[in-house]
Amino acid sequence: MPYITSVHESLPYIDAEPTPDQRAAAEALIAAERATQPDDPHHALLREEHTPKFSEAMQAEIARAAAKKPLDAIDLTRYEVDDESGDKSVEELQQSLAQAYTAQTYLRGRRAHLALLDSYGKNAWLVGNWQVEADVKRVEADLAATKRDIDVVTVQRQRVQQEAAAEMRDLEATWRTGVGRVLETEAAAEELRLQVLEARRQQAGQ
Repeated sequence: MPYITSVHESLPYIDAEPTPDQRAAAEALIAAERATQPDDPHHALLREEHTPKFSEAMQAEIARAAAKKPLDAIDLTRYEVDDESGDKSVEELQQSLAQAYTAQTYLRGRRAHLALLDSYGKNAWLVGNWQVEADVKRVEADLAATKRDIDVVTVQRQRVQQEAAAEMRDLEATWRTGVGRVLETEAAAEELRLQVLEARRQQAGQ
């Protein structure tokens, strides 16, 4: 995957706003350059899109949830007790007794959990909220610090560009003057060449 390493510097504080023709020309150059590269929906610095790989059991569970089918992985009948014990055999009564013990154990644990939740749940919830608020404040402080750093860099960049504005204008004027002199020299040389050719033709005709 390619990485972007070039940095395009601009001078927004001293450069003049481009004209519509200049903007159209720049957009045409950008479009021409983009046409040479295949369209990539992702940024070059981003990782490729992650494709999750689920196990067969997880895929079956996702399909069940998508189809809105009830969960039947847990047999709830083991927690049910049949009160009708008149015509049951000893084995059936033992099975019912085992189910009753299972239900009793579950209810005892459930009661203990509810008691713990009633005693310590509120404090645990408040502590959790306090931790979340602390995390939010820390992230907000980091964001504010980053924004301040961006503002400082922006101000420094503006000051540097404004300090160099006069020198850049002088250099631009010097460059324009030099280009004008080069063009004048080329025009004079071309005129002199034509005069030389004309003089040679006149000498050849005599």
